[in-house]
Amino acid sequence: MPRPRAGSLTELRRRHLTEGAAVPSGLLKQLEGDPRAGAQQLLAALLRKQADNRAEGQRLRHMLKFETGLWAEGHRHVAGVDEAGMAPLAGPVCAGAAILPHGYKLKGLDDSKKILNEATRETLAEAIKRDALAWAVGWAEVPEIDTLNIYHAGLLAMRRAVEGLALKPDYVLVDARTIPGIEAPQRGIIKGDAQSLSIAAGAILAKTTRDRLMNELDRRHPGYGFASHKGYPTPVHLAAIERLGVLDFHRRSFAPVRRALGLGSQQTELF
Repeated sequence: MPRPRAGSLTELRRRHLTEGAAVPSGLLKQLEGDPRAGAQQLLAALLRKQADNRAEGQRLRHMLKFETGLWAEGHRHVAGVDEAGMAPLAGPVCAGAAILPHGYKLKGLDDSKKILNEATRETLAEAIKRDALAWAVGWAEVPEIDTLNIYHAGLLAMRRAVEGLALKPDYVLVDARTIPGIEAPQRGIIKGDAQSLSIAAGAILAKTTRDRLMNELDRRHPGYGFASHKGYPTPVHLAAIERLGVLDFHRRSFAPVRRALGLGSQQTELF
């Protein structure tokens, strides 16, 4: 087999490394026999990519272990559910629910807290919405948080997400708790967004949806920094509350907001 031409090495790099096309049978062996530095560099890069792809495949298979067992037991529609926005001082809690196709593996899908790039999270969210058998988000608004407490408001948002699914789930996997008021059997998994691909999908949907809302609030209320801290009690946010005041969507049951309103620092129970 003739070795690749000098110009074609650039084309091979573009096709198989940049665009991710499958490496044809025989190309690696062909490159092994090519003594040119460019060919050896391309070979090394392709081998690294193959190793990375194998490792990612193994990670994704491991994150489907709960779903795979449930599918084998006859549960066709397994939903994963998680929430975002429990700790912030402002804004509602959002929950996401997703029913993934059997054997579904989305490269890069992981615990949303490990995915630091907002654009990457948005890309994953769009893929989940496109590929999922069903997906939905649910909210618990600020007055509900202040009335129920944040823990029970989070459960309410998750129940609403499950109830919003276009397909009725046969089983529900939840991050670290169980959801009152849903009919399907369920299982709470500690650190579920790092253990279950379905829960991770729900978490990505919840976080990206809530982040978009906080970005909109930032445009409507400049000076608070909502687009950067998303309502969390950062020093910038706390200073903005002291300087600019408390807004309608600040959680009045949270101690820093209560202090800013002169209501004392006692915070409502979490459980």
